[in-house]
Amino acid sequence: MTFFEDFSTFVTIGPIHIQWYAVCILTGACIAYFLGQYRFKQLGYSKDILSDYFFAVLLIGIVGARIWYVIFTFDEMYASQPLEIFAIWHGGLAIQGGIFAGLIYSYYFFKKHDIPFLLAGDAIMPGVLIAQAFGRWGNFFNHEAYGGEVSLSFLQSLHLPQFIIDNMYMNGAYHHPTFLYESVGNIMAFLLIVFVIRRFQKHQGIQFFSYFLFYGLVRFPVEGLRTDSLMFGPIRMAQLISIAFIIAGLIGIIYVHLKGKEVHYIDMS
Repeated sequence: MTFFEDFSTFVTIGPIHIQWYAVCILTGACIAYFLGQYRFKQLGYSKDILSDYFFAVLLIGIVGARIWYVIFTFDEMYASQPLEIFAIWHGGLAIQGGIFAGLIYSYYFFKKHDIPFLLAGDAIMPGVLIAQAFGRWGNFFNHEAYGGEVSLSFLQSLHLPQFIIDNMYMNGAYHHPTFLYESVGNIMAFLLIVFVIRRFQKHQGIQFFSYFLFYGLVRFPVEGLRTDSLMFGPIRMAQLISIAFIIAGLIGIIYVHLKGKEVHYIDMS
């Protein structure tokens, strides 16, 4: 067993290499799971409901994220080596595809268990921001999802730890740590939803739609700095989806505020 064999590898056990990418994604997913359990308990539901849901939605989300990424990069990355499609440990998960796949499965799961979809969304979606924040660190260890060139003095002005600065030097230049921008932005959005919006929430779905609003607001400007965006013609696909998320979030918040069902939490803090 060898730890930290290289920058992207967490541990090597014989022929098996466990990448930091996988560790970051699974850590974030587990934190989101426990946060969701806590909220379901506050809503009066058994926290065990999420046990079956978690593993299925995680797998479906990863598959959806991979499919989304492969669709937009197939010609340049996979047409000549199609078996690489299955090598997700090399990176290449587009979170927005995972969100769409996860939402479809979530609607099916909670309808089957007779749990209001928006109520479940309020309990789960803020934690997804934490999962995404951890996932971006997986991009960091894979040396991907970085931005355009910047100067060393610019990075030093951000007061970043030296190991981040050192690993933003790629292809003969320093780059924007866009993984970090988005990670911090997602954590700030999570804190805003949990400690501000949740305190004043009176209707089901406010937190659910706030997720889309804030995630879109974080992702849109960060995506504009990246050098590896998935493109739809001349348009950065993630920015297009971010605009859709912002619009859907705003419309959803207004709608549930005016016509949504009231929600009552059991305060266990």
